[in-house]
Amino acid sequence: MQFSAQEDIEVPIDTVFTMISDFERFERMALRRGIEVRRIADSAVPQTGTAWETEFKIRGKPRQIAIEMTEYDSPSLMRFQSSSKGMNGDTVVELLALSQRRTRLRIETSLGAKTLPARLLLQSLKLGQSRFRRQFHTRLSEFARDMEERHLHGA
Repeated sequence: MQFSAQEDIEVPIDTVFTMISDFERFERMALRRGIEVRRIADSAVPQTGTAWETEFKIRGKPRQIAIEMTEYDSPSLMRFQSSSKGMNGDTVVELLALSQRRTRLRIETSLGAKTLPARLLLQSLKLGQSRFRRQFHTRLSEFARDMEERHLHGA
């Protein structure tokens, strides 16, 4: 299963990349949503090889996902590989400078199942795909507006 979304942001590419590389902020956001996150790295500086272990509930069942940043090319690209008991994922975050003050953020994710229960979970996601895609686009749009606000107010 693949899905992607893109959003144009009124913020320079270097600033957007710095914001999306603020992993501590994302870790705090995940914790507030009930997702346990543990970074496995010696360095606080984003770099290839940075990894996380996460745990959360989907449909009442605890799930563990390991995530590793496999590519980091400032200020244009980050790639993450994720794996769990039954699924693998690949997420690419790309930035493109449209002008000195405008950046296109594109996120593409693909998920694959390794086990029958994971295939069933993916199948149920596919059935609700239009709603899921709409939520994904809405969240990315809200995230982009938040970045614009933070940039505008110097946060």
